[in-house]
Amino acid sequence: MRKFKLLTLLLLIPLAFLASNCSQQYDIVIIGGMIYDGSGESPYEANIGIKGGYIVEIGAIDASQGLTTIDAKGLYIAPGFIDVHTHCDRNLTNPDLKSAQNYLMQGVTTVVTGNCGSGTYEVGKYFSTLEEQGIGLNVIHLIGHGRVRSEVIGSADREPTPEELEQMKRLIAKGMEEGAVGLASGLFYAPGSFAKTEEVIELARVVGEFDGIYTSHIRDESNYSTGLKASIEEAIEVGEKAGVPVEISHIKALGKPVWGMAEEICRIIENAQQRGVKVYADQYPYVASSTGLSSAVIPRWVQAGGGMISRLKDPELSERIKREVAENIDRRGGPETIVISSYRTNPEWEGKNLLEISRELNKNEVDTAIELVMNGGPGIISFNMQEADVEYFMQKPYVMTASDGSVPEFGRGVPHPRSYGTFTRKIRTYVMDKKILSLEQAIRSSSGLPAELLDLQDRGLLKKGFVADIIVFDPNTITDKATFTEPHQYSEGIMTLFVNGNIVIENGLYNGTLAGKPLRMNIH
Repeated sequence: MRKFKLLTLLLLIPLAFLASNCSQQYDIVIIGGMIYDGSGESPYEANIGIKGGYIVEIGAIDASQGLTTIDAKGLYIAPGFIDVHTHCDRNLTNPDLKSAQNYLMQGVTTVVTGNCGSGTYEVGKYFSTLEEQGIGLNVIHLIGHGRVRSEVIGSADREPTPEELEQMKRLIAKGMEEGAVGLASGLFYAPGSFAKTEEVIELARVVGEFDGIYTSHIRDESNYSTGLKASIEEAIEVGEKAGVPVEISHIKALGKPVWGMAEEICRIIENAQQRGVKVYADQYPYVASSTGLSSAVIPRWVQAGGGMISRLKDPELSERIKREVAENIDRRGGPETIVISSYRTNPEWEGKNLLEISRELNKNEVDTAIELVMNGGPGIISFNMQEADVEYFMQKPYVMTASDGSVPEFGRGVPHPRSYGTFTRKIRTYVMDKKILSLEQAIRSSSGLPAELLDLQDRGLLKKGFVADIIVFDPNTITDKATFTEPHQYSEGIMTLFVNGNIVIENGLYNGTLAGKPLRMNIH
């Protein structure tokens, strides 16, 4: 009898273990949180079950069914944020910066690189580098029109020959075949500024063959050349004639001559939408932009063909150049609004504005700007927008959140705080404090809306079957810490962050996990 009881007991032990194991249906269960699913709909309370990197259940899940349990009582849950406009390309391939911690701490799980015409067309090579070294978040890539043009034509201010145009098309097609999501132009910058609209339309048609998108740093965000309205219309024309969705990069009214034009600009966009054109825009929630000093104040004709320095030294051109530089400085709000963010030639000037530096040099601001450009060309932050315009654009249902930032070397220079605080600032300042937006709107603009533009079929929403890119945040503490004077400060309030189902932030701190990957688009 004792032997029988012992045998029965031995048989029951593995059965009990099996039953216990079967009850744990999920790798992770998130319990008790308020879910904002990224669609813009009202939030609701439910538990989330994650298995194999995917959301497999949303509903009444028992905590005991998960191998790991995340208690989200009193916290909010949202899809991982998708930053559709970044300049992370170069720094993500730097082994010291590959985690992109500044983005993870904002809740960003996916970034789009290659914007403003700068992205490589060697997409396969770029993605392979990211895969080999590991990265902290997911990466989607745009082919840069400026990069392709430079490869084929150089920096000349002329139209491509038919043969050159075909070569540009081939490079773009190759990049699309290797997984790019579309084409990005920087028509404000040389050499993109030398392209006529017809050239861009022809190249955008190539990405249309792959169901890609077209994004543009438009030709003029102020009244430098064609003007803000005409530049918005040009971007729409490219999308309409090429048959592709259009994304207007970092939409803004830059400088005094165009302040107050936000409503008029949005009317142009909405009229195009009524005609059936798919038009989106992205925006960072700050009144200051960031670029290079040469891009901000040096005329494009001076930069053509790589002859900028020789032209700046040419006494016969000096009067004209100085006049146009003065106009560009005034257009941006004056020398006191242009702040040096990075300058390897003289790091002591980082954080100082052009007026302060000109006084140190005992020169006028025009001569100072030209001297700085000739001696290395600093990066700048330019305070050139009006808060009312920023808020007007932000409330539009087709405007996405985007940083236009990068992955700075922590502690180096005085970069724009948007690289550290864009997404958390939008929630803290414009939802919680100013109440310009609802939280549902802000989260949709950072997740579901960019996923719609990018045609992501399994990201951007909290939904069964979707990849577990998930944020758990504290609505009471979520905030940006980065400022214009002290930008190297991580955001706070993101308590837990999942990238591809892996926990990368625990209890508000990055744990060092590299869970990201390149997302190859248009490859089935």
